[in-house]
Amino acid sequence: MGYWKSKVLPKIKKVFEKNGNKKAAAEASKSFDDSKEEINKELEEKKTELQPKVLEIYEASSTEIKALVKERHEAGVKKNSTAVTTFLEELAKIDFPGSKPVSDAVSKFGPAYVSAPVVFILEKVSTFLPPEEISVAKEESGAAEKDVVIAEEEKAAEELYEKIEDKQVEEEKAPSTEEAAPRQPA
Repeated sequence: MGYWKSKVLPKIKKVFEKNGNKKAAAEASKSFDDSKEEINKELEEKKTELQPKVLEIYEASSTEIKALVKERHEAGVKKNSTAVTTFLEELAKIDFPGSKPVSDAVSKFGPAYVSAPVVFILEKVSTFLPPEEISVAKEESGAAEKDVVIAEEEKAAEELYEKIEDKQVEEEKAPSTEEAAPRQPA
């Protein structure tokens, strides 16, 4: 009986605790969804007081967080979990509406399980950024994408040009069948 209590039972509890984390994270996300209206109202009330603080935190954050705030997606939240956790903790310090429960949920369950509330908070943070900051970032990302597309098109054009040149060279080198065969007198 001692072996059962010391070895087997703790392993079984671990298995069931993992599923418990998912359920608890889902409940935390659901309760957060219910409070979104209150968070929006609170944000409108405190917007002028929070904007300089949010900008200061945003400017001090890493480039990964800046990219996530501009283009919010769950895969980015999962990929940069430690940066997201620290960013949410900083927002909780300035009493950003909704950041405290999300920060607590992220510290308990991890950003992967509560990514929807994290994306919501990042979306609200983006409203505090000046419009130039967001549009410049979109232009830069759009310009980079255009450069990549142009480079790919140029490369494809060069390859096509080389193929055409190769065919012309092969045609010039290959003797024509008429010239190769001796002519018979008529």
